[in-house]
Amino acid sequence: MCRPNPARVHAYWLGGKDHYAADREEAERILAVAPRLRDVALANRGFMERSVRCLAGRGVAQFLDLGAGLPACPSVYEVARSVNPDARVAYVDNDPVVACHGRALLAVDGAAAMVEADLRDPAALLERDELRRLIDLDRPVAVLLLFVLDYIADADDPAGIVAELAARLAPGSHLVLSHFSDDLGGPGGRRTLAASMRRHDIAMFPRGREEIRGLFAGLDLLEPGLTRLPVGRRRRGAAAPVAAGGTRVCGYGGMACTRTGTRWT
Repeated sequence: MCRPNPARVHAYWLGGKDHYAADREEAERILAVAPRLRDVALANRGFMERSVRCLAGRGVAQFLDLGAGLPACPSVYEVARSVNPDARVAYVDNDPVVACHGRALLAVDGAAAMVEADLRDPAALLERDELRRLIDLDRPVAVLLLFVLDYIADADDPAGIVAELAARLAPGSHLVLSHFSDDLGGPGGRRTLAASMRRHDIAMFPRGREEIRGLFAGLDLLEPGLTRLPVGRRRRGAAAPVAAGGTRVCGYGGMACTRTGTRWT
């Protein structure tokens, strides 16, 4: 493997093992331009764990992880099943390499599946046979959009994608969304970062807080609302990132419900 892959680069930042020398070199080149991205990736993973654990504790048994990337430890499936043994998880990604790897890992597990589909076509995604065999869309489902809309251009209407997904979910479903931002640098800072990432063949679209809040339009955003994600780091020997001294990074996360909202912790 001589060509870096974005999913394997991300796996490297998370401390995973599914990457090659080209991916590691590319990951370090990107960090030289945007050194906070590793912290952001870890913070996002911590946000996933807290959100999935919260929802599974409330009895949610179906999870749809869109733009899942390569498996990381702990996975959505592992977190959900640790709380709700009946939980089922469908992972979706449009990268054939990721889909192939995921199918190989999940081949023996009837409660999880990997689906190759494009988030920019929500209707087609939700009708995929392998997804519908596992996920019953007539019952509540938690849809995870974790640092994936960052790669959707304005021209592809990320807010419209979220709205269409939400419209097709059963009452009582949830949307968990996180998004990279660079508010400290303002619009100029975001443009600089996006231009730097494009030089590495990564189309990334950082957005401001209000733009990200707008992605929840029409949904009940649960307390404490849209919040900055705490920096993530790994203790020696630990599988999961933990918060580092309350420091914040330029990423936001929130959870919404398709009906009456309540506080989540």
